[in-house]
Amino acid sequence: QVQLAESGGGLVQAGGSLRLSCTVSGGSFGAYPVWWYRQVPGKQRELVASITKYGDSNYADSVKGRFTISRDVAWKTVYLQMDFLKPGDTAVYYCHCGAEWGQGTQVTVSS
Repeated sequence: QVQLAESGGGLVQAGGSLRLSCTVSGGSFGAYPVWWYRQVPGKQRELVASITKYGDSNYADSVKGRFTISRDVAWKTVYLQMDFLKPGDTAVYYCHCGAEWGQGTQVTVSS
């Protein structure tokens, strides 16, 4: 069974950086794009960035110029490099591909 696992979350000061990873097991991402979402309690899940197997990427306006999504050569891991973090980036970050979601990783940015 295909499973997604996120890692790399944590606590960081405003202006700092974190790199999240989403790794697939039990299969591959296949032909599907991989999406990063984030969610704050009480709010809808928000799309952050996406990447295709060909490396085409898209970003939410709120993170453009600060976040970078990338993939490994094997198409088994997708990264989200987050720089110049703001307190407003605090959320649980989820990886999504096809019908699968990861369990999420908490990112907390202190002011």
